[in-house]
Amino acid sequence: MPVSRHRPILALALGLAAAPAFAQAPAQAPSPFTDAQRTAIEGIVKEYLIKNPDVLQEVLAEAEKRQTETQRLAQAAALKESREALLNGPHDVIAGNPQGDITLVEFFDYNCGYCRKALTDLQTLIKTDPKLRVVIKDFPVLGQESLEASQVAIAVRQQLKGDKLFEFHQKLLESKGRVNGARAIQVAKDLGADTAKLQKDMASPEVKAALAENRGLGDRLGLSGTPAFIVGDEIIPGAVGVEPIRKTIADVRQCGHASC
Repeated sequence: MPVSRHRPILALALGLAAAPAFAQAPAQAPSPFTDAQRTAIEGIVKEYLIKNPDVLQEVLAEAEKRQTETQRLAQAAALKESREALLNGPHDVIAGNPQGDITLVEFFDYNCGYCRKALTDLQTLIKTDPKLRVVIKDFPVLGQESLEASQVAIAVRQQLKGDKLFEFHQKLLESKGRVNGARAIQVAKDLGADTAKLQKDMASPEVKAALAENRGLGDRLGLSGTPAFIVGDEIIPGAVGVEPIRKTIADVRQCGHASC
């Protein structure tokens, strides 16, 4: 039997079963069904769904579709509202061409294995696309060690600039094992940073504010993990490889949207 023929019966049964709940909203309103009638209606609904499981599958699929669309609309609104903070945050690492025509934003965690894998993709994109601007945002979601590493990484931006700052980012992300504050300070020292100043700056209000802003952006955008890439109006979760990101960049260049 086609699914569409099930709907009137299911709607009627569900409507009748739900009717008492709505009927009880006004004060002192009597229930239109007795307990026996309600039990009978619930039995009809249960029996119907058991005999026609495809109806339930359709309902679940529709619910998932609506949830996905709701999330998409919320993310689109958040992207629009947060555009300036995403592209021009004062504490971000800028790689590639600072005056590039397209900006790729990455949210990352220094202890994220997929972020380490995605670093190679990022390096390839920068090398092969001279017009690409990359914004790298600390998003420590994997514990205290990640938080400490990001505190150092943001503080070191008071001392390291340009290519040297991106070199620090790469070296730290390429470190073997867990990355913590001590490891981050050592990498910064190797690149010429003053460790005394660095340790002082780590606890500054500016570092705390930068991390809070990134967390707020991630929450508004509904980011659930790292890495997460943003190009134009598209959020790309995970280490998807070079080509999907490259295609999105090309589409944004062509028509201003992630898919032309």
